[in-house]
Amino acid sequence: MPHVRESIRSNATTAVTSLSTTGSRVYRSRVYPLAHGKLPALCVYCEGESTETDTMGASSTLDRELDLIIDAYVRGTANYDNTLDDICAEVEAGLAADMTRGGFAKDCYLTRTEFEFSDEGDQPIAMARLTFRIIYRTTKASATSAV
Repeated sequence: MPHVRESIRSNATTAVTSLSTTGSRVYRSRVYPLAHGKLPALCVYCEGESTETDTMGASSTLDRELDLIIDAYVRGTANYDNTLDDICAEVEAGLAADMTRGGFAKDCYLTRTEFEFSDEGDQPIAMARLTFRIIYRTTKASATSAV
């Protein structure tokens, strides 16, 4: 069975696939550069996670806070900031449809949105990074089952 974090990431990826602006151009990585024909697009990945012990003993649990990142990329010479805002609204609505991420999480909420712009290349590329905090719980003995 996969780590609960993987299940949450997969659920979030599915939730933002087929949005009006980005369509099926959703990638589960930020490692490879996106080609010109693959924009606008989203990249979904996890940046970090903190854990805290909830109870003591053999059946103790870990409260986990995961930072799920969704990067939105657009290319163009005009209105790219408006397009990013449209994508952000679509992503937020897509994730808000199920705050439990398919039953794997206790909560999911947006904590930060950042913007970057690059004028390198034939057309500027703009990016919005949405950081979502995902709260979930597992036992110490099994990171593959949410409790």
